[in-house]
Amino acid sequence: MKHFLILPAGLLFATFQVNVAQAQGTTSVVKKEIPKGWHLGDYSQDGYYGISMNKAYEFVKGKPGKTVIVAIIDSGIDTLHEDLKDILWVNPKEIPGNGIDDDKNGYIDDVHGWNFLGGKDGRNVKQDSDEAARVYHRFKAKFSAPEFNPENLKGEEKDQYQMWLKAKVKVEGDASGGGADLIFLKRALETSIKNDSLLQQAMGKTTYSGTELEAFTPTTTQAQKAKAGMLYIFKAFDMMETPNGEFIEGFSTYVNGEERKREAAENAPKDFRGEIVKDNYDDFNDRYYGNPDVMANTPSHGTHVAGIIGAKRGNDIGMDGVADNVRIMMIRAVPDGDEHDKDVALAIRYAVDNGARVVNMSFGKSFSPEKRWVDDAVKYAESKGVLLVHAAGNESENVDSTDNFPNPHFAASKLKASNWITVGASSDPLAEPGFNSYTASFSNYGKKEVDVFAPGTRIYSTLPGGNVYGNQQGTSMAAPVVTGVAAFLLTYYPNLTPAQIKAIVEKSVSHTDEKVKVPGTDEMKDFSEISASGGFLNAYEAVKLADSLQQQPKQKMKKSGSSLKKGNRG
Repeated sequence: MKHFLILPAGLLFATFQVNVAQAQGTTSVVKKEIPKGWHLGDYSQDGYYGISMNKAYEFVKGKPGKTVIVAIIDSGIDTLHEDLKDILWVNPKEIPGNGIDDDKNGYIDDVHGWNFLGGKDGRNVKQDSDEAARVYHRFKAKFSAPEFNPENLKGEEKDQYQMWLKAKVKVEGDASGGGADLIFLKRALETSIKNDSLLQQAMGKTTYSGTELEAFTPTTTQAQKAKAGMLYIFKAFDMMETPNGEFIEGFSTYVNGEERKREAAENAPKDFRGEIVKDNYDDFNDRYYGNPDVMANTPSHGTHVAGIIGAKRGNDIGMDGVADNVRIMMIRAVPDGDEHDKDVALAIRYAVDNGARVVNMSFGKSFSPEKRWVDDAVKYAESKGVLLVHAAGNESENVDSTDNFPNPHFAASKLKASNWITVGASSDPLAEPGFNSYTASFSNYGKKEVDVFAPGTRIYSTLPGGNVYGNQQGTSMAAPVVTGVAAFLLTYYPNLTPAQIKAIVEKSVSHTDEKVKVPGTDEMKDFSEISASGGFLNAYEAVKLADSLQQQPKQKMKKSGSSLKKGNRG
């Protein structure tokens, strides 16, 4: 989970010191504030580099549409949220709460989806370890034994040894460095918790946002200092709309994760999942575990993703999702830590078996010991015509040369799945003024592996709490923008195949003749050097191309797209 989910509150604390230093070192003021929902806009109409969603809706105005089921494999969802409750998938063959598997699919009371991180006793997995630590300790005794000789290895054992060596470098490297950073982060967290407690008393309420804090006038010196400290952190991370509880929770989760990394070299990670789920993990046929609690105790990230895809449009509440006629199926398989391959594989299969046309996967990791299970699930989805949309990750790395799982490459062959889209995060320069590029500073990239970029900075969407909203950022937010567009296309053109949708998305991107920053650097390159499509998502051009395919289905697809020229961006 650490690469794409980041934190429950979506905070990029991996770059904590960098961001704080930037905030401390600048006095510049953003002249133009980017609005909520900018990612849906069109430059020629709105002045922001969004996906031209409103123009896309104008194009299909009057066309009949079909409801599309979208599965989200994530951390959970607030099933009571005002902007989501009406668009949740409801299993038509299941009677809620009767304790009976009415539809005989092996999952009891799976009304809105399924929780593969739950126990039959109602408990739920919250935190978990990193996959690198699990791999390292799983094979440590075998591959570090004095009599061990790697030259005797063959086949699967040889692959396991190579994976273990990578995990060894990762785990032992994490343990040897970063001590000062961890101390800094722990002190910052302690200060933030104290300031938050003082401010709750001073403001007379337990929940507040950065915006509300800024408008608050303290009456004591202590409260003034607490406001200054907390407001500084809110602004440094551009989380002014995030509730204080979500902010503190996200910060705490990150710091706890960093502490677990330091301990991983010496101690085998606790089996958080096994203690609650109680399946036989090594037996893939032991698959009917979990519980129906898709909200559980960590629904922030999944709730935000769900809103981006399909929050009810036009209801004058909160915000509008990308797709206007979807039903959201939540499949909980992503903890505060790295997800397990078995849960991911079964989540994909559950989505396919229960009618999903698109699956959003805003998570990932650097090791995949049971990749064959995930590969088989991807092949299964491919055979059933289900599209998989995956976030590229937030490490500012080139995933053409860096391990990134899950991925569309089948381990047992040189084949690549045709039903897979990998998404990097684009930006409007005003959405990330410190970086000032069409690319997001944190996004992973790759000329071969990242298919398209979509908005992923300052994305305003639903948060847990029934009527709460706020900004998050990451490729976790970019992927559901693409998922929403894919669902939108299937609503009006339901016969499109996953391969056709992928081709449409890639061939209809917005291009720019300006160079963009390689994420994480100041190096300027053509967009075509960091993504396969060489541009970012354009829903309007995509729906036009989809319509032309339907009108002339036998004709070869011609390249389409908008061109962003200096002084003529649309």
